[in-house]
Amino acid sequence: MSFRRGRRLGLDIGSVRIGVAASDPDGILATPLTVVRRTDEPAALKTLREIIDEYEPIELLIGDPKSLDGSARAAAATALEFAKRISAATATPIRLVDERFTTVEAHHALAAAGKNSRQRREIVDAQAAVIILQNALEYEHNTGQPAGRAMPDEESEQ
Repeated sequence: MSFRRGRRLGLDIGSVRIGVAASDPDGILATPLTVVRRTDEPAALKTLREIIDEYEPIELLIGDPKSLDGSARAAAATALEFAKRISAATATPIRLVDERFTTVEAHHALAAAGKNSRQRREIVDAQAAVIILQNALEYEHNTGQPAGRAMPDEESEQ
């Protein structure tokens, strides 16, 4: 299997903000798009639907929060629940991708770029989404297989 051509969106779903990143159709580069506030979930879903409608991705790659031993963290249930709401709001396929260390990597990258802690706080989720998406793109380019796992439906949930 070769790389599937098409734009993808990466999402880092946090309890307060959702980082959003996009790739080019050839899957070469992931770039940050925006951070969506999650305090008003209906408004956040509307904003995400608008972004999805504009970019027309072939799939959404959503960070799957796991602890270091690979088990689901408390944040995983909340993120998965919100991912289900996104799935219900759009017909775009969703894959869950391991996001361990992405926020730490994002903070380091932004600090190296000279951003202070206040500046980093506002954009770290978008940078984490970039890392999630870039890692998934590289995985598919290297293996020919999609990264992560398909989001479980109601019948096959783990």
